[in-house]
Amino acid sequence: MAEKSGAKYRQEIQQMMFVAGETGEPSSETTTLIEQIVHEQVIEMLKRSTALATRRGSRAITTADLFFLIRHDKAKTARLKTFLSWKDVRKSARESDDKGGDAADAAVGDDALGGVDVAGGPSVPVSELSKRSKKKVKLPWDISSFFSEQLPEGEDEDDEEEEEANAATIFRLQAADRRTRGMTRDEYVHYSECRQASFTYKKAKRFREWAGFGIVTDSKPNDDIVDILGFLLYDIVQTLTEEALKVKQEEDLNKSRNGDSDAQSKKRKRETGLFDPPEEGTTPVTPKHVREAFRRLQERPIPGRVRVWMGGPRASQRTELKLI
Repeated sequence: MAEKSGAKYRQEIQQMMFVAGETGEPSSETTTLIEQIVHEQVIEMLKRSTALATRRGSRAITTADLFFLIRHDKAKTARLKTFLSWKDVRKSARESDDKGGDAADAAVGDDALGGVDVAGGPSVPVSELSKRSKKKVKLPWDISSFFSEQLPEGEDEDDEEEEEANAATIFRLQAADRRTRGMTRDEYVHYSECRQASFTYKKAKRFREWAGFGIVTDSKPNDDIVDILGFLLYDIVQTLTEEALKVKQEEDLNKSRNGDSDAQSKKRKRETGLFDPPEEGTTPVTPKHVREAFRRLQERPIPGRVRVWMGGPRASQRTELKLI
């Protein structure tokens, strides 16, 4: 069904939604709608990145172009820096393991996010990675890049971006801990497998065709570009699902207050007896919840960005697609 409807990532999106807090099984219409939104987002990323590369007189997109698109979101920027740093550590670890033997290679295994989990931290044993130096990602607009001489950085030095990223990471880890606390072993194994869902891991060719490389942009992406896009799209699905769950929760709350609840919610309200069958699970989010979540995210102001009205009272303001 997914292939007939044009959807290519139904299973991956279901797994990402499950990690984001969706306990029900979303319909194909819901996952197809989310895939369409994500597809529009990645095309917009490629268009803007290509425009930035053209300004530099280059046809190739760089990692700095993608960082520039999310520069207003300090927490996401810091998480992406952490992702690339751990990816570099993992790459150097594998190279050194190939030279010295395969003993440590078993500990540093392949995973969907290149050695980094969805929260932005290492998914391989920290004791193995702590022995390697973690490279810090530098961006062209960082103040430190303006100077040839660099001050030595302390190991415990955290900037404002990293503090915001740590706060967001802790919040998501706490939510994940609450969800997994009562899971059985098999349920947690399934949850761990869903955390490894990816648009790009072992799907590079399919992703390039789906994203529009060669159509939207003539740039040939390297591995870092593909991994960054996969990381950002994962985050988009997670953010969209979390917002859709909030919309559904508000809707259910309003229904219960107004007394306009369906038969299933009435069944949940009645007191269950000893021999009553188990109650049905909560209903998943629907396309209307996803559309409302997308509308809210589009209307949410971008931090650090000021909008200037350039027209008169009758001028129509052009709305651009915001990156989630």
